[in-house]
Amino acid sequence: MPEADQSGFLSQLRSYLAPRQWVVDANDGVIATAGLLEGFAGAGASDHTLLTAASAMIVAGSLGLGGAKWAEEAGELDAQRVIIAEEEAQLAANPDTEVSELADYWESKGLSPRTARRVAEQLSARDALAAQLEYEHDIDEPTAGWQPAWAGVTSGLAFLLGSLIPLCITLLLPVQIEPWAILGAVIVSLLLTSWLGARTGRMSVGRTIGRTLAVGIGTMAVSYLVGSLLF
Repeated sequence: MPEADQSGFLSQLRSYLAPRQWVVDANDGVIATAGLLEGFAGAGASDHTLLTAASAMIVAGSLGLGGAKWAEEAGELDAQRVIIAEEEAQLAANPDTEVSELADYWESKGLSPRTARRVAEQLSARDALAAQLEYEHDIDEPTAGWQPAWAGVTSGLAFLLGSLIPLCITLLLPVQIEPWAILGAVIVSLLLTSWLGARTGRMSVGRTIGRTLAVGIGTMAVSYLVGSLLF
């Protein structure tokens, strides 16, 4: 693999391995599964029913989220490939026009016409397609072919890992105390994952935790109430 391609591959791989990419999907797994269990617990469901519901949620949620993420990324990849093909055709048919367009872009950024033309020519000489994609379509690094599948697998796996927290509580604790145990474990897990996501994403820790807990606790409270009222 050429050095430039290898560098791009490693950069994309690091971005997909970043903890922040996993945190949101894991939190979705925690909240969705815990909310479902709280609703069934509020309805007085047995341990067997809770286990069945949690297992179904994990399978459906993991596959659904993973499939949706794969489809989203694959759609973006297809769109990028169309754009790249169009730019390649334009460069082959009118290379001077494309250089002039690139020079106009840099001139609009404050460079003098002479300097803008020189920058455009140098960028085009190095990689004309990359220069056009970056300024015209804001594509710094085209999506690699492996990324949609990787995104789907990692999103599904993150959801699965988050869902295992309330599932394990359902397996280990008696039904009489499960609602409160699920709530406590979910709060702790959301605190940890929100803190990790905020730190890695350079966001406000307090606001991130507050938003996540509000969604998680609100979801479980409403689910428990609905279950209590309907059954």
